[in-house]
Amino acid sequence: MDFQKHTLVVLVADKPGILNRVASLFRRRGFNIDSIAVGHAEQPNLSRMTIVVGGAEGTVEQVRKQLAKLVDVVRISDITNEPVVTRELALIKVKATAASRNEIIQIVDIFRANIVDVAADSLTVEVTGDGEKLDSLINLLRGFGIKELSRTGCIALTRGTTSSATAEE
Repeated sequence: MDFQKHTLVVLVADKPGILNRVASLFRRRGFNIDSIAVGHAEQPNLSRMTIVVGGAEGTVEQVRKQLAKLVDVVRISDITNEPVVTRELALIKVKATAASRNEIIQIVDIFRANIVDVAADSLTVEVTGDGEKLDSLINLLRGFGIKELSRTGCIALTRGTTSSATAEE
């Protein structure tokens, strides 16, 4: 069995309940969704879901076929083996003392992240990038003490002129 992370881009009608139906399909198949991000697509009344799930090629293909049968699904693309641009966002609230504040700011600058809130005992950092970049920054900031962490799922688009999921295709 060839276990691999798969990135699926699903274009769906922007209607109440569609996220629940998609998540339920994965649950019924015994899949754990590593990340799911949903937002408005470039076309009115459509939303784009980016779903990252682990599994064997054939098993993920079966789930993809089941997704295609859902009424509100317009298009599905497995972009796992495509050239893609991926991003995640994280907000990290880090303990900061007067002594550690400058060191935290230097680390944040190296990662091209932003400080979006300053309090007497903490700094809140906003960082975007691929998952490895976020993991690296989070691991460095753990030494100072992370008070809170919120992280989005992966979003992805294929590179260049290739389109991962549009309704016209």
